[in-house]
This record gives sequence, C-alpha cells and structure tokens, in this order.
Amino acid sequence: MAKVSTSVLTADFAYLGDMVKMLEKAGADWIHCDIMDGAFVPNMSFGWSAIKAFRKITTLPLDVHLMIADPLRYIEEFAAAGADFITIHPEAPSCAHLHRGVAKIRSCGKKAGIALNPSTSLDVLEYIYDDIDLLIIMGVNPGFGGQSFIPAMLKKIEAAATRIAQRGLAIEIEVDGGVTVKNAAEIRSAGATVLVGGTAVVEAENPQEAIGFLKGH
Repeated sequence: MAKVSTSVLTADFAYLGDMVKMLEKAGADWIHCDIMDGAFVPNMSFGWSAIKAFRKITTLPLDVHLMIADPLRYIEEFAAAGADFITIHPEAPSCAHLHRGVAKIRSCGKKAGIALNPSTSLDVLEYIYDDIDLLIIMGVNPGFGGQSFIPAMLKKIEAAATRIAQRGLAIEIEVDGGVTVKNAAEIRSAGATVLVGGTAVVEAENPQEAIGFLKGH
C-alpha cells in the first residue's frame, strides 16, 4: 500500500489551513507543499511563511518541493519553518553542484529529496543515491495542477525502483503530477511508494475515499 502526500496547490488559498486539517482527517500521510517562484516554473505559489503556518496545525510530515531557480539560497528558511522533507531539482541553476544541495538539507536535520522533470534522466542520480531519502519523479512538466500524466514516466518509475532495489536502499519513490484514481494502480505497480494527490483529492466529492483509492485500499 502506498502513502499519499496531498497537495494543496489547487486549493482555495483563502482556506489553506482548513484544507490541511481536512486532508489530515481524510487520511493523508504527508502534506505536499509546492513552492514555485514564477522563474523555474511558470507559476507562483507560497513561501516558508505558509510552511510555518502549516506546522502549527498539523503533525503530518511536510513534504516541501522546491520548484524554484535558487533553492540552495532558501533551504535553511524552509528547514526552520518546519519542513520534514526538502526536495530540490537538479535542473535548477543553483543545483549544478547537486551533492552540495543535498548535504545542506541534511545539515539542517531534514530528509533530502531530488525531483526529476519528465525529460531528465535517472543517470543524474548515479553518484548520489546513498545521500537521499526521497526521489520525486514528475508525472507532468511542473508548474500547474490538473495536468495529464505522461505515460512514458511509468518506465522511468520502474527503472528507478530497480536501481534503488539493486542498491538495497530505502528511498521513497514519489510520483507528482497527473495522479488520479484511474491510474494510481499502475503507478503503484511500477514501483511508486508515495503518490501525490492534488486535484484527484482536493476536488473529489469524497476526499477520504479518493485518498483510499490512491493508497490502494
């Protein structure tokens, strides 16, 4: 059974606190926080002040996904705000030295994640698997919620699961983008251990039921 990290990206920002509380009651395992700067991706969301606010109202792990051009500049702020996982993109300009970014996250006492855009090869992880706790495979090109899953990502998930298993590592494989109750089973079967539930949960008539479907109940 997979974990579900529920995203509030498509929620009404006027009621984010209420949404986080609702998602926790509905059975979410983590809260997925999409941080976007309008530069690395063509959209903007919220910053560490929102993470700090979420930390006050939930005990669930905060899964902070930095889709920003200069994530290394802000790792300490997100760590101090209460993030549990901090994930960075190797495609971001300031992550040319990827190991340095991962080391900085860990030095703050947080779990470190790497997120890969759809066209980015798993090869970038070859010498860093031992240093990460989470791998996010983007099922869509990042920036907006509600996009359709890119089918070719199933092979990427399978390849990642194989490489991680061969190394005997306990890295969570999270799939972010385009996850629905209809494709959740094949995404789990490919090797995903965490599914990001955004539109599929937030806009569902019964969020608790939707989370159950994504988990594989």
